[in-house]
Amino acid sequence: MTEIALTRRQPSLWWGAMIICGTVVGAGMFTLPVVMAGAWYSWSTLILIISWSCMLLSGLMFQRVSYHYPIEAGYDTITRDLLGNVWAAINGLSLVFVLGVLTYAYISASGPVYQHSLNSVGINVSSAESKMLLTLFVALVVWLGTSGIGKLMTVLLIAKMMLMAIFFGGLLKSANVNLLLNEQGTEQSYWPYVLGILPFCLTSFGYHGNISGLIGYYAGDHQRVRKVLFTGTGMAFVVYLFWITGTMGNLPRETFPNIVRQGGDIEVLMQALNQTLHTANLSLILSLFSHFAIICSFIGVSAGLVDYIADRLNFEKTPTGRLKAVCLTFLPPLSTSLWIPDGFVGAIGYAGLFATLWAVIVPGLLFYQLKVKSSPANGLCFRDKVMLVIITLFALSNIASWLLNKLQVLPVFK
Repeated sequence: MTEIALTRRQPSLWWGAMIICGTVVGAGMFTLPVVMAGAWYSWSTLILIISWSCMLLSGLMFQRVSYHYPIEAGYDTITRDLLGNVWAAINGLSLVFVLGVLTYAYISASGPVYQHSLNSVGINVSSAESKMLLTLFVALVVWLGTSGIGKLMTVLLIAKMMLMAIFFGGLLKSANVNLLLNEQGTEQSYWPYVLGILPFCLTSFGYHGNISGLIGYYAGDHQRVRKVLFTGTGMAFVVYLFWITGTMGNLPRETFPNIVRQGGDIEVLMQALNQTLHTANLSLILSLFSHFAIICSFIGVSAGLVDYIADRLNFEKTPTGRLKAVCLTFLPPLSTSLWIPDGFVGAIGYAGLFATLWAVIVPGLLFYQLKVKSSPANGLCFRDKVMLVIITLFALSNIASWLLNKLQVLPVFK
């Protein structure tokens, strides 16, 4: 590995952890209680722990592989060197598809939300105008680079945590342990629904596109990057656990099938919580919280795509080079969102499958290939073999869940 002289003062671990947590904890967290209703609290918590552990492990594998490359080497460069052009192309297409669809989804779904907010304060804009304003703001932040992203993420996450403390604190205070254990529920069967929630938990910990940017941000100090990955994903796990405890502790399991029938979105979930808690300011607080959650995840996801495109197309490490990557990241999804505002619904169903490829399978393959190349005589040690087996089983379980769901084999909680 090229030796890096760390002559400048290293940035705080806090900035990097904010990028990871902000990327991971987005609007998708609001779907977790709905998709987890069948497996309910205990099983869902177990799967959440497993998913967090496996996604952290795969991220650490990629970080360990990148240790043997210059800090400017990105995901595509490393994959092409270790696995060849075919795997690099497959991995690249899957990564661009997932992050591109998510960017498209955030623009399409968030534009009307911000339009309503702007109109409510007297700034009259159309849905298309709100999408363009939102995209321009996020693109500007991402263009500024990892340092600017980390600082803004910190401000947004602090505001988000404060709102979360106000809103979720009330939820936890009124949470009922009997509801969490479903002691009075009419259906006591949980495990048939467990496999179905795996892909949702996997996509809830998708941060791997940001690792290369963090390595450059910390000037190749991989020990700090490891601590950032542990801290950032750990914070996200606590937020998710906080959220499902608050919702499942206030809403009986039997109410969720009706929530699913009405669409299962955040508005329906909030109506159910309002009927239970009778809190007048609940919707306002959660609306503000969702704004911060959306913008944090939008910035984090698109930053990962910008880093990948810049590496894949060998753009120069200058503001002009980064601007080219920013334009290629934001213009296609923005244009598609303006022309086909609801088209992401069908495409996003495949995001979990492709995320399994580039966030779990490929990091495992890179780790295996590096170990074999660097020590062909000794091979893999026992710990390495265990890690690879865990990652493989996790990936296969997610693929199986996706296939069985498409074949309508998995049970639906009714």
